[in-house]
Amino acid sequence: MADPSSYRPKPGEIPDSPGVYRFRDEHRRVIYVGKAKSLRQRLANYFQDLAGLHPRTRSMVTTAASVEWTVVSTEVEALQLEYSWIKEYDPRFNVKYRDDKSYPYLAVTMNEEYPRVQVMRGHKKKGVRYFGPYAHAWAIRDTVDLLLRVFPVRTCSAGVFKNAARTGRPCLLGYIDKCSAPCVDRVSAEEHRELADEFCDFMTGRTNTYIRRLEKQMGEAAEEMEYERAARLRDDIEALKKAMEKNAVVLADATDADLIAVAEDELEAAVQIFHVRGGRVRGQRGWVTDKVEEITTGALVEHALQQLYGEETGDAVPKEVLVPALPDPVEPVQEWLTGRRGSGVSLRVPQRGDKKALMETVQRNAQQALVLHKTKRASDLTTRSRALEEIADALDLDSAPLRIECYDISHLQGDDVVASMVVFEDGLARKSEYRRFQIKGFAGQDDVRSMHEVITRRFRRYLAEKEKTGEWADGEIPENGEISKNGEPADTGEIIATSLTEDDGRPKKFAYPPQLVVVDGGAPQVAAARRALDDLGIDDIAVCGLAKRLEEVWLPGDDDPVVLPRTSEGLYLLQRVRDEAHRFAITYQRTKRSKRFRSSPLDDVPGLGDTRKQALLKHFGSLKKLRSATIDQICEVPGIGRKTAETIAVTLAQAAPAAPAVNTATGEIMEEEPGTTGAGGEPVRTGAPDERRGQET
Repeated sequence: MADPSSYRPKPGEIPDSPGVYRFRDEHRRVIYVGKAKSLRQRLANYFQDLAGLHPRTRSMVTTAASVEWTVVSTEVEALQLEYSWIKEYDPRFNVKYRDDKSYPYLAVTMNEEYPRVQVMRGHKKKGVRYFGPYAHAWAIRDTVDLLLRVFPVRTCSAGVFKNAARTGRPCLLGYIDKCSAPCVDRVSAEEHRELADEFCDFMTGRTNTYIRRLEKQMGEAAEEMEYERAARLRDDIEALKKAMEKNAVVLADATDADLIAVAEDELEAAVQIFHVRGGRVRGQRGWVTDKVEEITTGALVEHALQQLYGEETGDAVPKEVLVPALPDPVEPVQEWLTGRRGSGVSLRVPQRGDKKALMETVQRNAQQALVLHKTKRASDLTTRSRALEEIADALDLDSAPLRIECYDISHLQGDDVVASMVVFEDGLARKSEYRRFQIKGFAGQDDVRSMHEVITRRFRRYLAEKEKTGEWADGEIPENGEISKNGEPADTGEIIATSLTEDDGRPKKFAYPPQLVVVDGGAPQVAAARRALDDLGIDDIAVCGLAKRLEEVWLPGDDDPVVLPRTSEGLYLLQRVRDEAHRFAITYQRTKRSKRFRSSPLDDVPGLGDTRKQALLKHFGSLKKLRSATIDQICEVPGIGRKTAETIAVTLAQAAPAAPAVNTATGEIMEEEPGTTGAGGEPVRTGAPDERRGQET
């Protein structure tokens, strides 16, 4: 726990101007981002007597080890920079709204030659028009099914579209007149785009225009005694009205607005948003957050607005945003929204009438969402906290291990030896920080030696990162840390998901240490891990092992294991961590093994591409027959000249033939079958998969 006075800036150093500030912990990770109209006044609030701070604020300033700031010209710039940094650094003490699901949208791909109507989730794409979000995908499909009678826009995938164009026959929707069938040129690209534009106009709320037009056409058809056409138009009108009924009118003046309501208690807050377009509720969504900082309702609203409109522009930001409380100050937020839309945006609290009544409905939804969320998560939060406390008590740790790393070794009878590292923070998997290793220090099967190598490589990297961030003064690095002069360890062979970065607050490869290292295994593996840490001079990280046989917890140097009760939440968490490490290692090991099995001696022939490899295997039927072929026979394959044939013959002669496959259950040697080859040219062995797999650990 750091003393805030140890890194408190001098009052004269902090500018009295708008800006954004960042608190970092001792490992240079950004843990909090904030903005201020006056940096001097705002930062002074963090460095008062700890007893006067809110408990969450006190936890943040004691976790931090430094503070820095960036001066900007206006409060709007500060708002934009704060949003960008929260997105980039993901600080642990900032409010982060968690979408309770990926909401589906009705999307029209106007960026294609023949626009397509479909359900889309995830990030929005340029040139695509979105309507929603909807609570369920089936609600979108019901609406689309009704509208296709009037606006027969393409809904098929690119593959179906191309196949119909190739065969000259439309799909079923084309036959039943729910698609205008541009794939077979029933309509031109321009006519189809006009249909898509009309579909979008209807979805944006301009509904009466089309209904009046259809009613007029129906009357004309009846006058001309075209009763069948009039009946079809009548059905189309009913379909449009039925689609409109699915979105009830809530605001009679055809308002475009978003209504945001907040329900909160001391620990959590739920946000509900109703999207109203053309006076009708077109979509609904909800977020929930842990209140990890002391924050007002207005500040929660400000964060919700950043989350909702931070990536939106144009009409995606409505003319009117109704909220339960205004941010303080409101002017920068309103100016920021106006900039996102490109025209004026009204941000206000509804006081009377239909809008206030609808806001009360949204508020009730937010309250119900918070109650439901607490019902679903209360036991989970309590259980995770209890599990961490039980682990700390059982292993005699000073505090609960908020970050746990677990390691496992995997191989196939001594081949393709790999290791995994998984990370759990606050009892939850942190998959972005998983790592995997290839064992390169030696050949063969030795789990204890492999564990020592992996732990050494991982924490050697940690020491290197610690040196690069300047956390040591000169001469403080232990001699046995084996850090190179430029701060980089020797080639370790690990496969890393993120690149090294300098002091930007984001997690580096191995820069953040755990409070507990768990290894999959018993006393030998635990001893190897502890020895690796001792060799590097690291003595502030606890180590334990979880043996599969009796689920015993082993500690370094102890002759007897720690036996946790079978009903212990701590044991259950350790089992989850261990099983996740095992899964991650097995997945990587199987990937390496499959790549090795797909390799072929033909891969070593210079200048021989996949097309000619397949031609050779197709001509001879198997790699075995190709090996026994003469140069003249190889030259008979189309595309293979004499020089290439000679190179192929020499390469295959030098390569050792693959060992025959053996059925481990019966001892039977399985011969190659003609034409049975893998993707890379090697023959595929017959027999059950389990008989071929061997022992995986």
